[in-house]
Amino acid sequence: MKSKIVYLSCFILMSLTSFSQSISSSPYSLYGVGSLYDSDFGEIPSIGSSGMALPSSTFINNLNPASLGFMSQNHFMFDIGGKAIMTTYQSGSKSESRNNFQFSHIAFAFPVTKNSGFSASLRPYSSTTFKISNLKLPIENSLDYYYLTATGSGGLNNFDLAYGYRFGKKLSLGATASVLFGSTNDNRSFLILNSITSIQKKTNYSGLRATLGAQYKIDSTLTIATTFKLPTQIKASKVQTVQTVADEVVTTVESNVASDTDDYYMPLEMGIGISKRFKNNLNMTLDYEKSLWSNTSQSELYGDFVNQDRFALGFTYSAKKNIRKYWDRVQYATGVNFDTGYLEVDGKRVNNAAISFGLSLPIENTYSSLNISYSYGQKGRISDNLIKENYHKISLNLSLDGIWFVKRKIE
Repeated sequence: MKSKIVYLSCFILMSLTSFSQSISSSPYSLYGVGSLYDSDFGEIPSIGSSGMALPSSTFINNLNPASLGFMSQNHFMFDIGGKAIMTTYQSGSKSESRNNFQFSHIAFAFPVTKNSGFSASLRPYSSTTFKISNLKLPIENSLDYYYLTATGSGGLNNFDLAYGYRFGKKLSLGATASVLFGSTNDNRSFLILNSITSIQKKTNYSGLRATLGAQYKIDSTLTIATTFKLPTQIKASKVQTVQTVADEVVTTVESNVASDTDDYYMPLEMGIGISKRFKNNLNMTLDYEKSLWSNTSQSELYGDFVNQDRFALGFTYSAKKNIRKYWDRVQYATGVNFDTGYLEVDGKRVNNAAISFGLSLPIENTYSSLNISYSYGQKGRISDNLIKENYHKISLNLSLDGIWFVKRKIE
């Protein structure tokens, strides 16, 4: 028992260390509260980030709290993950490459009754790490231009508490309460003619959000699901310093002035998904999600929030010919997804498309597995002031599954 506690403690310590080092360097993290993180629990990144209709039977499925209603009895699950990303940014004739590591999540789940389960997880929600130098932008209603230099850091974190309850053998309903918190640092300089205005701002955010979900097993091979992420308001306050430099004269307009700022609004998000198994060894997942960002009435200085559509398709396969052979128990996966994006810059959508491949490697003599996936994707485009991102992502997560309160029959 002691060794198990030490083992678990080591993973928690590793995850907290990694969590403090999470970085996303996308220039699009300039907008809103930053670039949003994908879900990388279990096998999800291998199947194109689909899986809304999958049960939490072999991994913790954070896409739908209703999945917890199908947890196996006496099983305690622990999931931890991270990812490495290599990104090339292109804008006109210029290109730049950056590499970083991101903490993905830490989570645990266990059954509460024979028909219900509970989970808790901690993960990054967004990141605002960016660096922009001398970006030429037009002045509205004018033929003149100004130059923007900006750096940012920080982001929001997401702490989830989820519960799912199964009614009978087919229907499960669930709910998630999410606590969002964090801060962003944003330093910007505007060069207009011979005058420079610099703004140093730190913004603190906090808020709550609820997610409702359902899964229904039509038969042993087909499950349908739906989720609703309710709209919410994330409170924001800032501390700001503003200075101007003109003719070598520095003027301080504000110095560490604390005040409320515009709150950040998260939209209603509706999703539907299916999971279909063929011949016991091939499974298909298909998800669609609609996010009503336009209804939040938010806008940015350099772009607008627009309604978002996301499509995700995934397949998993395992031979299962001989369970004594290791490679017959390995699960192979692939998936694709397309996201129209929720930002529109100069009338152009910042969309995202990706393809993924992965393996789920079982750990001998346990119900646990090591999930490895590779994804290649593109975000944005090369036109006007937009930047195109080409990225390679390797996700690695460990899904530990232990059995509680069951006596061994053979010592």
